[in-house]
Amino acid sequence: MAIISKLALAAFVGSVAAHPKAKPQLSLPGIPTIPGVTEPLSSNAPPLPILQVPTPPLPDPGYTPSDIKPKKIGFFWTASGDNQHADFLASYSLDDDTFGTLLRVVEVPTSGNSPHHLGPSYDGKFLWGGGLLSLLKTQNTGYYFDTSDPYNPYYVKSDVATLASIADDVVAKPDGGWFFTYMGSAAGTSPGRLIEADANNNIIHQWPEDVDGTKNILEKQFSPHGLNVNWEKNIILTSDFVVPASVLKPSLKIISGDSLRLWDLETRTILNTIIIPNGGGIQDVKFIPGNPDGAALATAVALGEIWIIYPFRKDQKGNQGVAQKFFDLGDEARDTVAIFSDISADGKYAYITPTTSNHIYALDISDVNNPKRIDDPDEDQPTLGAHSVKVTPDGKHLLVLDYFLQTGDIGIVNTPSDYKALYIDLNDDGTLNFNRSINIPKDFENRGGAKPHFSTIFDLTDPDNPKYK
Repeated sequence: MAIISKLALAAFVGSVAAHPKAKPQLSLPGIPTIPGVTEPLSSNAPPLPILQVPTPPLPDPGYTPSDIKPKKIGFFWTASGDNQHADFLASYSLDDDTFGTLLRVVEVPTSGNSPHHLGPSYDGKFLWGGGLLSLLKTQNTGYYFDTSDPYNPYYVKSDVATLASIADDVVAKPDGGWFFTYMGSAAGTSPGRLIEADANNNIIHQWPEDVDGTKNILEKQFSPHGLNVNWEKNIILTSDFVVPASVLKPSLKIISGDSLRLWDLETRTILNTIIIPNGGGIQDVKFIPGNPDGAALATAVALGEIWIIYPFRKDQKGNQGVAQKFFDLGDEARDTVAIFSDISADGKYAYITPTTSNHIYALDISDVNNPKRIDDPDEDQPTLGAHSVKVTPDGKHLLVLDYFLQTGDIGIVNTPSDYKALYIDLNDDGTLNFNRSINIPKDFENRGGAKPHFSTIFDLTDPDNPKYK
């Protein structure tokens, strides 16, 4: 790629960041619903090659709520199975005595977003859910829900960034607000952006905004998916997964990333680009809690491997941040489309989901120099298409969702899934005990089923110390 002059970059960055406090946020108006008119449009709109007809969702078919008040609640950001009814947030009881009871369903005013990641604000008063494919219907990309009363959540608003699309991961800021990774540009190509919102849920920055950072993301594929922040050590890691447009037809091959960006938290500037050779999509990155070196684990999809990132070590050229191979998951985990992860709060165990392997991996990482696999590789696990994985706030369970992505006729990624939520017991030694799940599609047959992609867990066991994850 040709080297771009700093003068040209300065002009570009200046046009983007001249008013960093101007909140470069847009909110696209929805298509109004007209009874008897828009329903046939939504049902009969033909599929287009990529862009879709921006029809309003079909009318709410209703559901039966429950007024129980469990101490543990699972929120699931979900697509309607028919892609015509509204996408929605569903909440379920995770308590032992009422496990799997549907509590509430909160619709957003659009459909076909392909609901993706979901996360809570630091104080648990809001949830944010991203729409992976909202761009294809020219719809807003970020959706906000008020959960100040967790038993009666409601939809607040939605927005879209001006420079980026394809919403992915989310991390809440302790002082209010959020970071989001948007994997693509406004057109779904590279570069994407690291988006920042304030405590009022307004987008205020689309990083990087400096000359050197913009030069960095223009010269090397920047498709940020994974996102994690080490608040104590003042650093951010984002990981580059795929160019979103390459997942859609007429593309014949997915363009995957092989890098992570190490950021300075205070200045929101890129310190270094860390390469995992032939990584084939670095989908996820998580800091290891309590690790004295501030190390993180990253998933390399094509390789079927976990790599460890040391953000404060220097490479041979003196650049900050190095990557080393950590653990080979084996042949079954290679080229599995997606690999997501989570790490226990004590930093002892990592849980990995290579999607098309139909197997959930467990690693003992208490000694990072000698990681050990502790799941049974020969076990026939009751999972199909596992992706989202989350250790519960109390550390006693693992919540896994069996769904990654189905683009249908417009794309080239359609992973087999059963759309269930697996609630797996964690034994004292970190191993897995499969014994229950929630069949979410069964509750939404009047929507053509349901495709839950991501979850958030509220643990209200101690009213004085609620936990949100």
